[in-house]
Amino acid sequence: MSEKLSTKQHLLTVLLEDYFHVGAFNHLIQRGQWYRFETRFEQNTLKALDLLDRHGIKATFFVLGWIADKQPEIVREVARRGHEIANRGYYHRSIQQMTPEEFREDLSRSREALERASGMSVIGYRAARKLSAPQDLWALDVLAEEGYAYDSSFVPNRKILRTAPQQRFAHQHHHNEKSLWEFPVSTVSLLGWHMPVAGGNYFRQFPHAIVRRVVQHWHATYDAPFVMYMHVWELDPEQPRISGASPLMKIRHYRNLHKMAGIIEDYLKRYSFVGIGDYLNLDFRHENALSSSEAAQVEKSRLPLLVSDDASKATAASSVSSTKKRKPVSVVVPCFNEELILPYLSNTLKSVEQMLESDYDLQFIFVDDSSTDRTWDALHELFSARANSAFVRHTENKGVAAAILSGISSAESEVVCSIDCDCTYDPHELSRMIPQLSEGVDMVTASPYHPEGQVRNVPGWRLSLSRGASFLYRQVLNQKLYTYTSCFRVYRRSALMKIRLNENGFLGVTEMLGRLDLQGSKVVEHPATLEVRLFGRSKMKVLRTIRGHLKLLARLSMMKMRRRAHDERERTAEMNLLKDAKALASHVQTPPATPQK
Repeated sequence: MSEKLSTKQHLLTVLLEDYFHVGAFNHLIQRGQWYRFETRFEQNTLKALDLLDRHGIKATFFVLGWIADKQPEIVREVARRGHEIANRGYYHRSIQQMTPEEFREDLSRSREALERASGMSVIGYRAARKLSAPQDLWALDVLAEEGYAYDSSFVPNRKILRTAPQQRFAHQHHHNEKSLWEFPVSTVSLLGWHMPVAGGNYFRQFPHAIVRRVVQHWHATYDAPFVMYMHVWELDPEQPRISGASPLMKIRHYRNLHKMAGIIEDYLKRYSFVGIGDYLNLDFRHENALSSSEAAQVEKSRLPLLVSDDASKATAASSVSSTKKRKPVSVVVPCFNEELILPYLSNTLKSVEQMLESDYDLQFIFVDDSSTDRTWDALHELFSARANSAFVRHTENKGVAAAILSGISSAESEVVCSIDCDCTYDPHELSRMIPQLSEGVDMVTASPYHPEGQVRNVPGWRLSLSRGASFLYRQVLNQKLYTYTSCFRVYRRSALMKIRLNENGFLGVTEMLGRLDLQGSKVVEHPATLEVRLFGRSKMKVLRTIRGHLKLLARLSMMKMRRRAHDERERTAEMNLLKDAKALASHVQTPPATPQK
């Protein structure tokens, strides 16, 4: 360890959360979907701990209560290595999303989880979204009432500092007879504005040479400690990329991740850091763990809280005993270069299977449409241990419709479903779609454009194209649906085996429905929610797909006219036969005239 510039102590805080928890992705990722993601906070936390150990530094770790409940071992390891555990809230909700009562409940739930996992007292807090407006300061009053010793959520701005310049640095917040310390995010004054420059995104976006000079100036000028922070996911440049995020959000989250470890290490070499609890000489390390029997009871009671609504329903459904025979159902999953999304798919399908297994005997058929990445190997790594999994591989890329038909051909059940590998439609909806494949129905198709359906975060241009295509298909086909292009469907296998497609790609998905419609099959539309793709890129070529839809519309129109002409000829032939039959009957019933002598 290199020589420090001085023994002056600054503060280091570490935010223990995962890449899919961050506020930048809140509008894309619902809390109920967290269980689907591949978690990486365990390995990233160990990276952070090893980095701090190399420099002999103890820090404050602000931890989500959700993580403490899901993986208490990693929280316990942080505490074992001598670091302070502080509160980050349970679900990474900003106080702007909560009432004071909800905030108080969130504090209680998360604090209990953290203290149970760490065995130490939790006396510090940092909000999911920084506090900067005067109307946010009620949160500090609640923290003081709940017995917290300090907070580190405040970002000083010009409006507040104009009347209270001391609030740029560590200060005490008083509320009635209670008080707590506030350690604001460190800022630099620039042309009258105060810009945060304390770590995290600011370290990754601004040139390191400039930020280093700012920190050095703070160190030499102010007695107050510099408050530095980092997220454990910032030490993970190989983390999965959320492709549905906007370009700005991608820059904010991913830029210079590969440099972050080196940047942090440079400051750890130059300055002395401690955690906030140690800086205040607070006693937070005394044993506060529950007894083994108490911990087991709490663990049992909290289990329903750790899963999403869908997963909770799945667990409840799987626990219901039933003596009725389960109905065979096959689920086809077409895949093409989907290596990145497969862990997300795997976690989702575990929950789906738990939800459906009491009523259906499920078989999952994964069709690799000649992927050029590791999709085929990853499918076997994730699913081959499951006895109800089957695999089909195309030797050449044929398209999503061809992949679905290959899966349907391989299925042994009459009821076959197809889902999107990227889960842009929630596969849990199969529990409501399968029963709609009643007698006389050959297809149930998901519809985000149905009045009861929804669309989340999908680009407007894509919605316009899809809605426009649906409008045109309504003019041609017999059944007036809201959506014709969805891959998320339930089929009657015998009906699909009778049709032959001209299109094998995305257009073939629409052609399936169109041919069933023109041959008189009944199609039921189910309202569903369509979400933006989270990983990887869509395989659809927009201009080619537009031209293809126009050609398919023309082809279906010709099929409809030929069918009308055929039906008209049959009706004419039937009428002629009826006339001939009537004439013959009339001739037979009329007796011949008696000849005269």
